[in-house]
Amino acid sequence: MKQTYTSFIDAVKDIHDGATVMVGGFGLCGIPENLILALSETGVKDLTVISNNCGVDDWGLGILLKNKQIKKMISSYVGENKEFERQYLSGEIEVELIPQGTLAEKMRAGGAGIPAFYTPAGVGTPIAEGKEVRTFGGKEYILETALKADFSLVSALKADTMGNLVYNKTAQNFNPDAAAAGAITIAEVEEIGPINPAHVHTPGIYVQRLVVGKKEKRIEKRTVQKVV
Repeated sequence: MKQTYTSFIDAVKDIHDGATVMVGGFGLCGIPENLILALSETGVKDLTVISNNCGVDDWGLGILLKNKQIKKMISSYVGENKEFERQYLSGEIEVELIPQGTLAEKMRAGGAGIPAFYTPAGVGTPIAEGKEVRTFGGKEYILETALKADFSLVSALKADTMGNLVYNKTAQNFNPDAAAAGAITIAEVEEIGPINPAHVHTPGIYVQRLVVGKKEKRIEKRTVQKVV
């Protein structure tokens, strides 16, 4: 059985200053919002955060950003977060921008124990600067190294007592990759109960801690049709 917490703060309180934290989610879809909020309350600082983006100004990773708890952000997208943009342009935060598909593969490779891989994404752009370039089949590829983390925070719909996880539809996004690439993976779930083995998205071997809680499930951008 996996260690199960009733307190989100207790689940993250050993995340230390300067830690590398990988966070699942895409925009506000499938983010471990309660774990992030708890992390903001611990006061931990100088974090390197690996995630597709940095939430929005007042929610998700945007809370850590606003509190100046993030030293470096490794992500693929800056939009929808004005504070992220401001800190980046003012030099208050270090940002490493990576093509989205490459970011996903770097995370997946980290969890799979693959140290590096070649990709055509970024060839001939500033992304390729300082990286090894090789030609395969007449096409150039750049060498990208895998990403791992001291801690991974993920969000799932359900877990069983062994830590096997099931995600809700598109909430799979970056969560499975993040779960596998963390030395310690903490999963925020809505319920714990039996899971059909055929439905498991993340095997429990990758998960060290579980914490149960309700989610707010915000909508990042609402678009409605105007009535004519």
